[in-house]
Amino acid sequence: MTAPSTALKRWVAAARPRTLPAAAVPVAIGVACVRPHAVNWLNTALCLVVALALQIGTNYANDYSDGVRGTDEVRVGPFRLTASKMVPARAVRNAAFFSFAIGGAAGIVLASRTSWWMLVIGLTAVAAGWFYTGGPKPYGYYGFGELFVLIYFGFVAVVGTAFAQTATHAGVNGLGVPRAAWPLGYAAGMLACLLLEANNMRDIDGDQSSGKRTLAARLGRRRAGWLYWLCLSQAFGGFLVTRHLVVALVLVAAYTPALRLVSGPATGRALLPLLKSSARAQLVVGAVATIALTLHFGVI
Repeated sequence: MTAPSTALKRWVAAARPRTLPAAAVPVAIGVACVRPHAVNWLNTALCLVVALALQIGTNYANDYSDGVRGTDEVRVGPFRLTASKMVPARAVRNAAFFSFAIGGAAGIVLASRTSWWMLVIGLTAVAAGWFYTGGPKPYGYYGFGELFVLIYFGFVAVVGTAFAQTATHAGVNGLGVPRAAWPLGYAAGMLACLLLEANNMRDIDGDQSSGKRTLAARLGRRRAGWLYWLCLSQAFGGFLVTRHLVVALVLVAAYTPALRLVSGPATGRALLPLLKSSARAQLVVGAVATIALTLHFGVI
């Protein structure tokens, strides 16, 4: 019988903690987009619960869907519950549904406090999380993962969080959303795409052999490295547009170790440190961006 602590560690590992900055950083940036007096801390907490629950639910959904398809049979990445056969597939599926339910409950409360359109957007986010690798035509298998990551971990997360702060403070940009939220949403989305690329570049060989045609698998190792550089340059541009040069420079410095790795010949297991490096860099950039934005709006 598996010890409870060991079982818990497996579930935590399968939740993929290193991917959680993709959910937390956009929320922090969205909050920092508004003036301090306009911040609604309850709405902020609800946004964070929604984002984290949807991210964890998506991770479990991917674990389940890839596992039952056999995509993870040859894997070099983080531990997967379904593929390991240490946990019944239905238990992993139910964990995904439970996480989505938590996010949905928080989303209903948030929508009741802001706008019911938030609930509609939340439902599309749940569908995007499930159908990334689930369903008969998973869009992640056809190279559309980056587009959906940009939309939901960029624009939806940042702009939606900013809107949740200002929903009761009408008059900001006519829609309750600061103009800066849009380019910052683009930058945050590109940071999340870097995390996705770190994951997909590592799995290129296994994905190609199993028919999972991510954008990295389509491009091949060398050009996928160029894509990583492109995503970083787009995030850099998003911060420059909002005149946050310091954040843009910190971005370059924080991602330098990752850039060295993707620019070299490393493949497969040798790229395992890339996810950790990218997640750490995303947290650093997110923290600096949040502080810079808070100071900016605190004095203007």
